[in-house]
Amino acid sequence: MSGFVFSEKPIGIERGEGAHLYADDGTEYLDFGASYAVASVGHSHPRVVDAVKSQVEDLIYVQASYPVAARTELYEKLATVSPPGLDNVWLCNSGTEANEAAMKFARNATGREKIVATRRGFHGRTLGALAMTWKDKYKEPFEPLAGGVEFVSYGDGEELAEAVDEETAAVFLEPVQGEGGIHPASTAYLERAREVTEETGAALVFDEIQTGVGRTGTLWAAEGAGVEPDILTTAKGIASGLPLGATVCADWIADADPEHGSTFSGGPVVCAAANATLDVVVEENLPTHAADVGGYLMESIEDADLPVREVRGQGLMIGVEVKRGANRLLRDLALEEQVLALPAGRTVLRLLPPLTIGEDEADSFVASLEAVLE
Repeated sequence: MSGFVFSEKPIGIERGEGAHLYADDGTEYLDFGASYAVASVGHSHPRVVDAVKSQVEDLIYVQASYPVAARTELYEKLATVSPPGLDNVWLCNSGTEANEAAMKFARNATGREKIVATRRGFHGRTLGALAMTWKDKYKEPFEPLAGGVEFVSYGDGEELAEAVDEETAAVFLEPVQGEGGIHPASTAYLERAREVTEETGAALVFDEIQTGVGRTGTLWAAEGAGVEPDILTTAKGIASGLPLGATVCADWIADADPEHGSTFSGGPVVCAAANATLDVVVEENLPTHAADVGGYLMESIEDADLPVREVRGQGLMIGVEVKRGANRLLRDLALEEQVLALPAGRTVLRLLPPLTIGEDEADSFVASLEAVLE
């Protein structure tokens, strides 16, 4: 019996190594989607594999009320590498759970209900996070959702300022919108969001589920913009494919002592994977590498004079807006060129390759894109 939620593609994957996946028929694929930015240090990185094997041999799981070395190390590591002032860490299993926690934490700390989110924004598929997600197709089958959410235009600082008031608990922003089509926010917009939340006492939440862990050219997109949020959420690339999310908070959020919990918060095995992943990202300076190779890739696509409308993004989070259907293009790339990528809406090709790719892989991708488009 097959699953009923996911529409399975006609490619059975058997193993992965670095920026490549291998099908059960032996076909090699260049992976420029990294399973929605999950394989940040490449598939089956040796240091991550060794860390997981070692932890499994010692202890697979114990609840979070009992300290274990891997979890304690990750608490300390995340507090150290997160933007200044974010020293309190809550661990969970996914990005949507991290955003659910952020929503609860902000409402608890402020005593307010209203949440301001953005058009085209995506924050998850559970009922609370879904209420902050823009597209109706994700929401309508499950309404009514959590109330108190107001949407504003992404990038319009004055519209944001008008929406945020003394009844606002939090503003949720993606520094680069992913599902919404790869739209980077300007630094001025993020700075304005910081100003209006400070003026009203609301929490500024950066959803870095997709932008975090080096993808945009700095360890966090907040770092690149020079704007410090009150809460930062992360997941996807943090544990190389094992299920882990994190909500990192300022003291004023954590000191309000939110009533929250999770059976699987910070399992030792996933924490071991995250520790190893973060070590690789930091020690190998992958954020800078992502900025360099991402810039090279964007320039190469633009210089190829392809029939595309726009190339936009930051680091190795790139959107190519095409003049044909993105899903058809993805199919042709996979079946004709053995290249895997992702959509971001009907007309945007989303590129989220492992942060370890080099210019050779970038050149190979551009050649494949040329072949399919021409």
